[in-house]
Amino acid sequence: MANFFTRLIDKFLGEPVIDWDELEADLIAADIGAKRVIPLIEELQEKDDQDACDIVDHIKARLRSAFPEKLPVLPAPQPGRPCVLMLVGVNGAGKTTSAAKLGYYLKRRGHRVLLAAADTFRAAAVEQLDSWAARLELPLYKGRPNQDPASVCYEAHTRALADGVDYLICDTAGRLHTRHNLMEELAKIRRSLAKQEPTAPHACYLVVDATTGGNALMQATEFHKATPLDGVIITKMDGSGKGGVAVAIQDALHISPVYLGTGEGKDDLRPFRVNEYIDTLL
Repeated sequence: MANFFTRLIDKFLGEPVIDWDELEADLIAADIGAKRVIPLIEELQEKDDQDACDIVDHIKARLRSAFPEKLPVLPAPQPGRPCVLMLVGVNGAGKTTSAAKLGYYLKRRGHRVLLAAADTFRAAAVEQLDSWAARLELPLYKGRPNQDPASVCYEAHTRALADGVDYLICDTAGRLHTRHNLMEELAKIRRSLAKQEPTAPHACYLVVDATTGGNALMQATEFHKATPLDGVIITKMDGSGKGGVAVAIQDALHISPVYLGTGEGKDDLRPFRVNEYIDTLL
């Protein structure tokens, strides 16, 4: 299936006049966000003698410029002190799967990893992570049913310290970004982790589903208020989602993607690279 830019060239190549309203609508529909699209269209309208290929090149250049030259990187563990990663997001975004894939990604690079199943109120979430952990041969810390998630993360951190783990990945419960009490729970988890390591968690990543479009920006905005986000993991990039929301989140919140989920396999999580993302976008 042709990507967005290929289709755009096919649509406008050879046309004597570019339909700017249609192009603007196409870009906004691709979840890039009006904040970037409207000035971009205005720029393009001021340029002379452009064909579809020139327009695509200009759009790609502007989308690349949305992201900082230095993207966020995964924090490194310190000797005897595990790096704590906290994954947050709404139900169904692929958070638990991303936690497992991230653990496997780190394991393959020689790190010792511990997963923590902090979604104690949804048995299926613990079972899902347990299944992934067994399949990928990753150790998993599970709390008791209905145990306070903050205490699960605290106990998992205690075990990570004792076992000399490099990375502790805390899979928190999926929650609606509109539920204040559930968002407050994330702050409690952070306080619990900080009791043994003041700088923990060392990174908090929001997991968003590319197919949710502009709603992902709303999620990012609300989660960032509840718990400072250090990056975004965008899942289901292989589906019908266009992935342009990465640009919208970057523009609105200055939070960059760190990983992209591209499928259901254990290896289908890759670091975010701007040029690769732009070239295959939408």
